[in-house]
Amino acid sequence: MGRFDGKVVLITGGARGQGRSHAVRFAQEGADVAFCDIASQLGTVPYPMSTPEDLAETVKLVEDLDRRCIGVTADVRDRAQVDAFVEQARTELGRIDFLLANAGIFTFSTVAEMDDATWREMIDTNLTGVFHAMRAVLPTMIEQRYGRIVATSSMAGKMGYANVAHYCAAKWGVIGLVKSVAQEVAPHGITVNAVCPTGVDTTMIQNEAAYRLFLPDADKPTREDAAPAFQSLNAIPVPWVEPVDISNAMAFLCSDEARYITGETIAVAAGQNAANAG
Repeated sequence: MGRFDGKVVLITGGARGQGRSHAVRFAQEGADVAFCDIASQLGTVPYPMSTPEDLAETVKLVEDLDRRCIGVTADVRDRAQVDAFVEQARTELGRIDFLLANAGIFTFSTVAEMDDATWREMIDTNLTGVFHAMRAVLPTMIEQRYGRIVATSSMAGKMGYANVAHYCAAKWGVIGLVKSVAQEVAPHGITVNAVCPTGVDTTMIQNEAAYRLFLPDADKPTREDAAPAFQSLNAIPVPWVEPVDISNAMAFLCSDEARYITGETIAVAAGQNAANAG
């Protein structure tokens, strides 16, 4: 018997990576799953984004666990698409218990050289997308007087890093949004929290553009080249954590064990957070 039997989880950015891991983890605990993903490429993103085939594979993985699953192509930047996804999930699955606002991108530029599209796609995806998802689920959660919302922030939501100021700004914004909404909805039995990972072993950081953040002078840096630099961020000597490590934190925050935790940020950061006063 799973912790989430009879519950429904909604996930943004669920076609692969952390989002897929969350879908599988919650299904293992008995939840039915609805997720959305853009499943296409944004022009500013320097690594391959998810595809319709990725989306279909996540659906299969959840259904193989004998749970219901809805996988929808939707862009979190678009309010109407997010609203339609949430309404479809509520109608077909009957309820909304958990929202994991996970969809995000990672791009690179100095502020002096950043074009408008790079800034706009980052903020619209990583911050406004979280807002759209929260706003869409809250009427149902308020009506049922129960809900758990967990947003994906980052250790970059508590620190500054050169060449990713727009990413840091969005992730700091997610934390402010989480803390504010937590206060608004606490009387309705809803908790709102954020998880702040260090680097996670997904395509978002496993790409040459991300490696060049640490190795700007290297010729075609590889995963093996970049691993020591990523590891230098963390007190525990690993270069990155696994998606399931984030999924486990998400599951805890949605469980009854965390019923009085709200407005909080939980670092899953291999000790990177130990050097940060926040």
